[in-house]
Amino acid sequence: MDTDATGLTFRDATDADVDELVALIESAYRGDASRVGWTTEADILQGQRTDPEGVLAVIKSPDGRLLTVERAGRIVACCQLEHRGDHAYFGMFAVSPRLQGAGLGKVIIAEAERQARETWGATEMHMTVISVREDLIAWYERRGYRRTGRTTPFPYGDERFGIPQRDDLKFELLIKELA
Repeated sequence: MDTDATGLTFRDATDADVDELVALIESAYRGDASRVGWTTEADILQGQRTDPEGVLAVIKSPDGRLLTVERAGRIVACCQLEHRGDHAYFGMFAVSPRLQGAGLGKVIIAEAERQARETWGATEMHMTVISVREDLIAWYERRGYRRTGRTTPFPYGDERFGIPQRDDLKFELLIKELA
């Protein structure tokens, strides 16, 4: 467990964290509660963002970890890191809606990049973002990520990922070189 200057503690998630992490991820992306923050997907996707099985699969992955971020003993954010050869994958990023816009995201993504570089020797961080999320993509671009134009289809019909409210959703790959 590492605590940084902002009072955040970083640790790997455990099975005991699953319910709290699902609630955090859902609150950041879905439903009216998510509208408090700016990362909401409530207008483009309804239904769930993840479920206990999905979170547990990330925790149990032999090639990855679910980095859990606490402040004053409460989970306030999380992100998935997965080792994929020469690069790492960054996903399942959620910050409590009440704390969004205060600079936590910048601190957390920088720590995730540092850990991927130091733990796995990753030279790049990859992530996928729903291509219509221009505000979110712009935020990542300000952190050094670049759009690749490479897309993968949204899993229409698989309600584990939500119920789309429009028919033009796809994921775009963003990449950052980790110096």
